[in-house]
Amino acid sequence: MALLEIRHVSKFFGGLAANADVSFAVEGESILGLIGPNGAGKTTLFNCITGYYPPDRGEIIFDGRRMNGLDPDEVCRLGMVRTWQKVRPLAKLSVVDNVMVGALARTSSLKKARELAMEQLRVVRLEHRAEFLAGSLPIGERKKLEVARALATRPKLLLLDEVMGGLNPAESEELIQLILDIKKHGLTQIVIEHDMKAIMRISDRIVVLASGEKLAEGTPQEVVNNPDVISAYLGESHA
Repeated sequence: MALLEIRHVSKFFGGLAANADVSFAVEGESILGLIGPNGAGKTTLFNCITGYYPPDRGEIIFDGRRMNGLDPDEVCRLGMVRTWQKVRPLAKLSVVDNVMVGALARTSSLKKARELAMEQLRVVRLEHRAEFLAGSLPIGERKKLEVARALATRPKLLLLDEVMGGLNPAESEELIQLILDIKKHGLTQIVIEHDMKAIMRISDRIVVLASGEKLAEGTPQEVVNNPDVISAYLGESHA
């Protein structure tokens, strides 16, 4: 059974469809790439999946449960968490305190939360920065901090929204390896990313959105060879 099912989801803003009748499923312990041109509706769909926007139509089924109408904190406690395109750490708190914020979704014990936070900082290789102020980190390390904070909630499904955006090639490679390492530990992921080389490397399957609708779905090779995808997405200068 799929861990996540998106069933005919639509979201409208002022009569315009940001998502229109989108359906797909995500199998457990896999990585699904979600791609499409700017304005295709990718982040809106993430917001619908994780409770920030209620879908106007359709259903979101996570781990066998209908998620429509749940608030983001409820969604998080049930095991689904997302990161954001623009990372905004709690700049005046330490790195470990930032990750503890995520861990406190799972425990009320500060001692346990700190242990969970340090565990995730080791996963993202930031343990040496634990006592630094989060606001002092460069962008690449802020991105890893964002992932660590999400991981500290102990999710079953991690949604990464352009986690490699704004990074240089070396920093992007670190994030690619981190995503693949997380997969080895059995965590299911959905990744929004514009870097096609990266998305081809990490994804088991890819869903392509265009103008809010699902344009294509398949293996990386099937998607990259799809004429509709080539015309709608791969031909763009940033792809």
